[in-house]
Amino acid sequence: MKQIFPDLWQTKNEHPFPGVQSNAYLLTRDGGNILFYGTGAKDEIPHIQQLGGVSWHYLSHRHEAGPSLATIKEAFGSKLCCDKAELQAISKFCPVDLVFNIDTPRLDGLQIIPTPGHTSGSTCFVYQSPHGEKYLFTGDTLYPKEDSWGTLVFPSDGGSKAALKSTLEMLGELEPDVVIASAHQSSSAFTLITGTEWRAIAQQAAAKL
Repeated sequence: MKQIFPDLWQTKNEHPFPGVQSNAYLLTRDGGNILFYGTGAKDEIPHIQQLGGVSWHYLSHRHEAGPSLATIKEAFGSKLCCDKAELQAISKFCPVDLVFNIDTPRLDGLQIIPTPGHTSGSTCFVYQSPHGEKYLFTGDTLYPKEDSWGTLVFPSDGGSKAALKSTLEMLGELEPDVVIASAHQSSSAFTLITGTEWRAIAQQAAAKL
């Protein structure tokens, strides 16, 4: 585990596809730690345990699901959470404990933002850290790609360009201090950013669709 902020830790790099890296993130907090995204790095489990384990495991979309979900649940007794539209695909690997949708705007101090487009139930999360930074977890909705930013649409999983364009226009109105993707094609999955910079990035990505 690599500490990147006082309350946020990054798992080791994984390579789910050629040219693509992925990471999961552990948010340490008094109300129970949250693990974002999926990870198959079993050797990180002892490190996570030392940091207080996992109370909640949030997935941004179905592509983060795999056999490791059950391993994490068994190791920490964590509750797995996902969007209703992703439930069927994710449940094939592990029982889901909490399902959220557009009527669930906030859970445990975490803002839940439905962001369809990459898949039908893709979701982003916003957390205001008590240490000052506002984190935006984007999953694969918008991710660093070399010296630019990328998007992907999976129509077979309910994704659509029209939905993603609307999503990006909405996300551009947010003002995060740190943007944290699950997969990336760059030297880092997280980016320190200003609101103006982020708005331009979201607008440019939407214009390409």
